Amino acid sequence: SKVLVEERYNKFIRQHVFGAMNVQRCDGEIRTRHITGSQDDNSCKEVNTFILANNKQVKAVCTGGGTRLPENRDLYISNKPFPVVTCTLISGKRHPRCEYRGHKSTRRIVVGCAGDRPTHYEEGIIV
Repeated sequence: SKVLVEERYNKFIRQHVFGAMNVQRCDGEIRTRHITGSQDDNSCKEVNTFILANNKQVKAVCTGGGTRLPENRDLYISNKPFPVVTCTLISGKRHPRCEYRGHKSTRRIVVGCAGDRPTHYEEGIIV
């Protein structure tokens, strides 16, 4: 449904899009944005990537700025690389006591799209 896609898109933006992100801000942003390992508990998320761009630039990956991965119908890889900050958990079990190490890189990102909206960041694919 449209409502559900919009909710997932908003969650994606909250968790993965922040133009002013830097490696020092992992702990604070993950805490502020209440990013956790799963919906139902306060576990620390193992890895969370922030894309240094605006919503429109990331959304474009779903609408012509990306190429569909052949083996997966809804994963798209960006045609252009984006700067990203990857936050990796180094200590802690439960929100808000999660400590992260940040790492900045530039890479083509892989997102799951529902229609013209990105709704999922694929952490597993690094290109």
